[in-house]
Amino acid sequence: MPFLNYHHLRYFRVIARELSLTRAAEKLNLSTPALSIQLKQLEQSLGHALFTRERGGLALTEAGRLALEYAETIGRTGEELMDLMQHRPRGGRQILRVGAVATLSRNFLIEFLRPVLGRESVELVVRSGALRELMVMLHTHQVDMVLSDQAFRRDVGTPWQNHLLAEQAVSLVGVPHWKKRRLKFPAGFGDVPVILPSLESNTRAGFDRLLAAARVRPRVIAEVDDMAMLRLLAREGGGLALVPPVVVRDEIERGELVETHLMPELRETFYAITPSRRFPHPVVDELVGK
Repeated sequence: MPFLNYHHLRYFRVIARELSLTRAAEKLNLSTPALSIQLKQLEQSLGHALFTRERGGLALTEAGRLALEYAETIGRTGEELMDLMQHRPRGGRQILRVGAVATLSRNFLIEFLRPVLGRESVELVVRSGALRELMVMLHTHQVDMVLSDQAFRRDVGTPWQNHLLAEQAVSLVGVPHWKKRRLKFPAGFGDVPVILPSLESNTRAGFDRLLAAARVRPRVIAEVDDMAMLRLLAREGGGLALVPPVVVRDEIERGELVETHLMPELRETFYAITPSRRFPHPVVDELVGK
């Protein structure tokens, strides 16, 4: 069975940076023929050529570019492992890798991360995606925590910790002329155009239940799973948008949008999801208030 050699990946990273076997060999204090053999062994293990020879030197193949992404991740993880075990921050700085679900308010995200923004001792990396995708990244240590608008189910095999960071009511917002219509909620919302979060959102489920109980059906003109897009659509004025006020705080302060209906029965939650680890990340602990 083919297997990966950690040293081969290290050599490959240097070759990919130099795009020259000769220069890479000098950096690694190896002979060029010896380094060439190491590269061929890695290519045989992977089953693909990683470089092509061109007039100006080496060039990564498509497989080589993909392999380099993984090799860089493995290399950084190995370096962080050594630093962690030696109780020293990597290069004098700590890397904080945060996953944020696409539906999360960017205003909330900035407020949460503000204590470490600009801190010289912390390098911040933010990844965005669907919750399940980010939880896979958390499980494989590609991110240190996940920020979400909902908790993630725990079980024996995946002992995540859900930290409730904040909770707030949800509102319907729109451009100022919507305030003048004085619509009654929910009775007056028959065929009223609305812009809603996707069906996976907790607030969307609660909103649908309120309208179904009143036997009222609004006209859904857009469903979006990105809060930034929801905010932009609200500013276009075509309908009322269901959002936490923090999402459109700046627009409300400037008078571009107004709250037409505050719905305290619907709550938007914000969670930090962290793994149970023997070596917890100190900046994560600081941010979640441990």
